[in-house]
Amino acid sequence: MKTAIYLRVSRADLNPENQKLELERYAKGMNLDYTIFEETESTRKTRPIKNKIFQDAIAKKYDLILILKLDRWARSLQELINDLHILKQHKVQFFSLKDNIKLDDNPSNMLMIHILGAFAEFERSIISERTKAGLARARAEGKKLGRPKKFRENKSPPVNGEKL
Repeated sequence: MKTAIYLRVSRADLNPENQKLELERYAKGMNLDYTIFEETESTRKTRPIKNKIFQDAIAKKYDLILILKLDRWARSLQELINDLHILKQHKVQFFSLKDNIKLDDNPSNMLMIHILGAFAEFERSIISERTKAGLARARAEGKKLGRPKKFRENKSPPVNGEKL
């Protein structure tokens, strides 16, 4: 069975190695013919590697998409449900290893997909809310937020205490 293993981390400084080890161990144990894809620094709107796997699976280049957890595939419940619906229409299998959920006709699996997707979306919303509250507090305390300004490439760095 031709399998796409999808790993995703949110930032380049995070390491997908734990996902890779578990999914590769499973794929080898199931004797799957697999290719590993890693996505780093993805955003809600841009996940080119995920989108390529999705399109390739619909085009029958893969029979199965294997992920570690549902929240590694989709960032919202709506996205998850839409993607799984399309994959199901194209007879592409989908398996979430940690959640132990596969895309099939079993109503219990679809219920669990909806529940876990809803919890993941709720968790993301709570994290976002806390982050915004922390930033508002820091601004109120007069802290400077954001990344430091970079030197422009066409200007040399300050010498002997000069200001830019």
